Amino acid sequence: MNEEESAVPERERDLGASGGRPARRRAWRPEADAETAALLRHLAAHPWLVGSRDDALIAAVRRNEHVLRSAVARLGWVLVIERDLVRLRKSPPPRPAAWAAQGPSPAACSWFFLLLAAAESMPPRTAIGHLVTQAHSAAAEAGVPARHDIAERRAIVAALRMLDERGVVERLDGDLDGYLHDDHAPVLLAIHHTRLAYVVANPGAVDPAADPQAWLEQVQREPDAARRMRRALVDDTCVHVALLDEAEAQWLSQRVRGDDGGPLADAFGLVLERRAEGAAFVVPDEAYRHLHELGPMPFPAPGTVNHAALLLLDHAALHGTTGDGPGPGWRGMTEDQVVAALTGFADGNASGRGGWGAEYAHNPVLLASKVRDLLVGAHLARLNYGGSRAGEEGAAAWWFAPTAGRWAQGGNQDPKGGRSRSSRSATAERHPHIAVQQGLFGDTKVGDMTEESTR
Repeated sequence: MNEEESAVPERERDLGASGGRPARRRAWRPEADAETAALLRHLAAHPWLVGSRDDALIAAVRRNEHVLRSAVARLGWVLVIERDLVRLRKSPPPRPAAWAAQGPSPAACSWFFLLLAAAESMPPRTAIGHLVTQAHSAAAEAGVPARHDIAERRAIVAALRMLDERGVVERLDGDLDGYLHDDHAPVLLAIHHTRLAYVVANPGAVDPAADPQAWLEQVQREPDAARRMRRALVDDTCVHVALLDEAEAQWLSQRVRGDDGGPLADAFGLVLERRAEGAAFVVPDEAYRHLHELGPMPFPAPGTVNHAALLLLDHAALHGTTGDGPGPGWRGMTEDQVVAALTGFADGNASGRGGWGAEYAHNPVLLASKVRDLLVGAHLARLNYGGSRAGEEGAAAWWFAPTAGRWAQGGNQDPKGGRSRSSRSATAERHPHIAVQQGLFGDTKVGDMTEESTR
């Protein structure tokens, strides 16, 4: 499938070849092997590969160009391959608000694009002070207020780091942090003008300056339900049946196995796991060495917030309400109940070896906010504000997803040690006789609910 075909909704392609009559759907069969699967997983988490930093990976992408393009086209993504650059142009995250909570600050994002606009007219080599001066001019032209304080300097340095990670504006010499206290810090930057055009993955047809809201809606819009589901399975933790619309639920029921979801999981070297409450593409243990390879939000992981989240999942499974949630298997707690539970956990984990950090142990409200960002970001919980029977009128109600059941009793582990591997990758075959908690994934056994095959 070429890029033009990938832009056509699947339903239209099925009708087009036979003059309006539904055509027989041909199953997509990827030419999957270990190298292409590893490349697809890496590109999904790291969409930029730049020369002199990722030369071996760029060479591997060239060797497998046809297979990689075919796989990403199933998601409506575009793979750009140049001499010293590989750029995977992805769609926005399936849940942009949840991802934004863990992302860079709004100020850093603003300066990212202001620096980008300034870089276009700069020479290939420039000092950091010259580039920032031009960015301030761009800010004045766009009506963005400049404060010239330390908070703004931190945002500018954070934006420069993001540009450096993408190989668009690279640091050649000096320390970016030097700009925090010196407008003329001795930092030399390299500007790669040919890469500037690839920063915005989905430019679209709407002028963002004329109608920013319409541009954002256009970027996020995807009318094809099949493509939405494929993207969610590859780019998110899982999909929950209770949160799908009718077309998405039909795809999950009819096509997640066999001719669509299964082959896509094979292409990425992932294992399809299908349950009554939803589905997930699970990363096998042997597919990674370090948690950061899985993306920006691995869970579980060492640390106070992760340990508190595990304990809270256990607590919700046993004490959470079951009525009026998003769907079967969800557990609800009020904000006050969450803070009270975390306060109790902190009392038992505040001291001794492996004790929680004092910053969180003494401030359960702060800890609750961090746990919320983690669980919502990992798609293990969602919050409803006002009108929910699980919470008080106007207060936030926490709803814990059925997927939380796979970490039953995980909070009993050492918070400092955590787990060296994400339990997302733990396959049911390893725990064939472990009964999950009542109400989370029902009362059946894990081994009874795992997809036997991805084909």
